Amino acid sequence: MKLASLKEGGRDGTLIVVSRDLQRAVKVPSIASTLQRALEEWQDAAPRLNRVYEALNHGNVETIDAEAVFTLAMDALASPLPRAYEFVDGSAYLPHVARVRKARGAEVPESFYSDPLMYQAVSAGFYGPRDPVLVASETYGIDLEAEVIVVTDDVPMAVSSAQAAEHIQLIGLVNDVSLRNLIPAELAKGFGFLQSKPRSCLSPVLITPDELGSAWRDSKIHLPLLTHINGAWFGAPEAGVDMQFNFAELIAHAAKTRPLSAGTIVGSGTVANEDTGKGASCFAELRTVETLRDGKASTPFMAFGDVVRIEMLDADGNSLFGAIEQRIQEHPGA
Repeated sequence: MKLASLKEGGRDGTLIVVSRDLQRAVKVPSIASTLQRALEEWQDAAPRLNRVYEALNHGNVETIDAEAVFTLAMDALASPLPRAYEFVDGSAYLPHVARVRKARGAEVPESFYSDPLMYQAVSAGFYGPRDPVLVASETYGIDLEAEVIVVTDDVPMAVSSAQAAEHIQLIGLVNDVSLRNLIPAELAKGFGFLQSKPRSCLSPVLITPDELGSAWRDSKIHLPLLTHINGAWFGAPEAGVDMQFNFAELIAHAAKTRPLSAGTIVGSGTVANEDTGKGASCFAELRTVETLRDGKASTPFMAFGDVVRIEMLDADGNSLFGAIEQRIQEHPGA
């Protein structure tokens, strides 16, 4: 099943069911007005939404009101969750962590292999998949981070990873925007990210795990995550490779001392492989590889006017989540 939200109906958008080929959609007000509401009532809402999805895919539109079906336009979409109660972002790909630390002469602590890195990210608002990324200054070091995310229903406190796996209801992508030149000073305070982590952007649609078939196993997606910058290939690392902690383990980590509300987003962190030949999912990764190879970074961070595109294709080359496509733009109040 594929779900999205239109830019209408208030801050939380209007829930729509989207066809598998991302061409058609329908509103479902009789089931749930928003995706957040559907997630809060998931056991009841999911089967009903899935029946609409199957009818949409098989052309049985008379069962869902043919006049209600419309052609999907990506520009009309908000983030599937325009805002969420929680967004906790991990850093599960340790080759990325190891390279970044090596470039500054530091080792990866042994605990990183058994205790996930995670922080509380901005969740009060997400950019739509075609919205510009607004930044006040290029000097901030504008970067993307191409990641996979999952969305949960209500997760009890202290769940095991096996139990946590049952709470993964939707999967998607995120461009976790980072302002790299602001990060060092913030981390030096010893209190985490704030100004260096602005709003992020979710993929146009979120999908249920069954849409991935055999590519979803062990609570990981086993497909490349493809990024282009200004139309040029930037990277396609394998999301199922070198992921130290799977999503069930990340959820269990986040829920160790507190329950997670329905609609909680859990991020994988920047997708990266030991094999650097598969490219990168962020400029910090590329610049680290350059530093280790050449003694210094040669690729600048992003500039106003640059366009980032992030998507994931199935084995037949079909877009699973639709593409995040965003232009970096100067904030008008800067």
